[in-house]
Amino acid sequence: MEKFTKITGVAAPMPLVNIDTDMIIPKQFLKTIKRSGLGVNLFDEMRYNDDGTEKPDFVLNKPAYRKAEIIVAGENFGCGSSREHAPWALLDFGIRCVISTSYADIFYNNCFKNGILPIVLPAEQVAVLMEDAEKGQNARISVDLEAQQVTAADGEVFKFEIDPFKKHCLLNGLDDIGLTMNKATSIDKFEAQAAATRPWV
Repeated sequence: MEKFTKITGVAAPMPLVNIDTDMIIPKQFLKTIKRSGLGVNLFDEMRYNDDGTEKPDFVLNKPAYRKAEIIVAGENFGCGSSREHAPWALLDFGIRCVISTSYADIFYNNCFKNGILPIVLPAEQVAVLMEDAEKGQNARISVDLEAQQVTAADGEVFKFEIDPFKKHCLLNGLDDIGLTMNKATSIDKFEAQAAATRPWV
């Protein structure tokens, strides 16, 4: 998993509330178990017409936001079904951070396991960042995980809370597999001892 330390760039504004996982990645794209290739279908029904052409008014189709790494969203982002494909699609598109007032619990935890930082801030602070995001290329937002702060375009700083263990994992690029592999020496030692004491297993 790629480490998350600090990013600075244009944020895409998505002020809708209750953006659910089926909006993020519709059910017809859940057939794959690969984490790559889903970015093209991110927000598919909002992003494309029935004939496959782009809807020019959708935020991620606008030139200023095509390479956005941050989304500033309305409350309850990631609600609905618990599909892990939702953070996979976000990450494959290039989104590394979502800022909102609240998230669905399963989506929130899945983000950390896939290298995405979901930040919770009060509504008034999200409103400031949403206004920045709506300025497009004229405003850039910085997110610093180590310092646990978001810096708005005018330099105003908002502090955010994060579970220390989740922060450690993101800073070091550790998903569940990575955490297990950190214990590889102990695992190998245990298996060697087990083989010696129970050779019939």
